[in-house]
Parts: sequence; structure tokens; C-alpha cells
Amino acid sequence: MALLEVTDLDASYGAIDALSGVSLRVEPGEIVAILGANGAGKTTLLRTLTGLHRAKSGKVLLDGQDITRTPAHDVVGMGFGHVPEGRRVFAALEVDTNLTMGGYLSRKDTAALTQRRQQVYELFPRLAERRDQLAGTLSGGEQQMLAIGRALMNAPRFLALDEPSLGLSPLFTRNIFKIVRQIRDQGTAVLLVEQNARQALRLADRAYVLETGRVALEGPAAELAADPRVKAAYLGGSAEVPPQDAVGDSA
Repeated sequence: MALLEVTDLDASYGAIDALSGVSLRVEPGEIVAILGANGAGKTTLLRTLTGLHRAKSGKVLLDGQDITRTPAHDVVGMGFGHVPEGRRVFAALEVDTNLTMGGYLSRKDTAALTQRRQQVYELFPRLAERRDQLAGTLSGGEQQMLAIGRALMNAPRFLALDEPSLGLSPLFTRNIFKIVRQIRDQGTAVLLVEQNARQALRLADRAYVLETGRVALEGPAAELAADPRVKAAYLGGSAEVPPQDAVGDSA
């Protein structure tokens, strides 16, 4: 059974269709990338999956349970983590407090919170060094680490990431992608919306291409990387996409 299964999902903003008949799946232990141009519907897809935007029709199943119209706070409690575009950390709060806020669903279980916080600091040693620093004073890459770490505080089975490399330096981009793989290796499936198609296809097991709110292409990441349409639109005409082991090696 797929961990996430989306069938014929439609969503709109008023009279404007944003998603039309989108179907996709993410299996346990997979990284699945969503590619597409600006305005293709990628962010709307994640917002609809997580309950931040209401689906017009279709179905979203998380581990077999229908979450199509479940409120966002309940979706989080069911093990669906979401890191939205733009990081959106609590700038006036310390790093450690941001993590505590992320674990609010387990706020009564102090032992679990302490353990998860330690796991986040092990995954992001840079955050451990800055645990008492205000989040607003962190670099963009550090804020992205914090946003991901905050989502991990609820121990999600599934994590949706919206443009995690946006605005980051090449070094931080490599670090973020390396960490995404580590998160998957620790048992969390990942749905990755990413403007850096080359890096995303290196990292992902499978991928989908959205065009004007519809799935235009889907398949194994390596096959899509070799597809002439993907090469022309997203890879600058080059099909050279090294294997997954190459991601983050120089970070």
C-alpha cells in the first residue's frame, strides 16, 4: 500500500482551476520529486494535500486513511509534516524555542520532545551550536534547516518540502539535499517540490512533472532525466544526472 495516494485531485481559486485530475503516489521509503514551471500548481498541490487549501474533488489517502478535507492541524497529527516555501520560522524566538513550538502535539510528553530535539540537533549540528540564537538572525540556509527540524519534531511518517533550496548558496543547497536523503534513510517518505530539477532528479526515486495543474509526465527519476522534454525544459538540454550517491558528496 502506498503511504500517500492521490487520485483525480482538483483544486481551484474561485473560477480559476489550479489542479485538474492530479493523481500520484508515494511509497514508504521513497523520495518523490514534483517538477514544473512557476504557476504549474506545485505549491497548491502541497497546500491541498496538507489541508491548507480545500480540494474541489478527488481523494487523498495517507496510509489508507482519507485525509482529503481534514483540517491542517489534524493532518499534522496524523504524521504528515509540511515545510512550506519561504521557511517561515518564528524570527523573534530562539532556535530551541522554534523546535519546541514544532513539537506542540507532544507538548505533554517531555521525554519524547527531548529525544526528538536531540535527534534534530544530531541531524543539524549547526542548529545545536546556535540553539540560543534568535531565529531571525540565522542565515537563509540555517533558517531552512530550522524549518525542516521544526517539522521533524512531530516525528512525521511523511514529509512534504516546498522549494527547500530556494535562495540558498550552492553549499547550503548540497547540505539540504544530503539531509533530505538522511531523513528518508531514517524512515520518513518525502515529497519534494523543487525548482532545482537537476538536483531533485539526482535525489529522487521517482518524479512527476506538472504543467498547468495537470500531471504531464511521470516515472523513475533517471528516465525522466533522459526524456528530451524534461531536458529541454528543466535541465538546459543536458541529460547528465549523476546517480543518487553523488548528491551532497562535496558538502
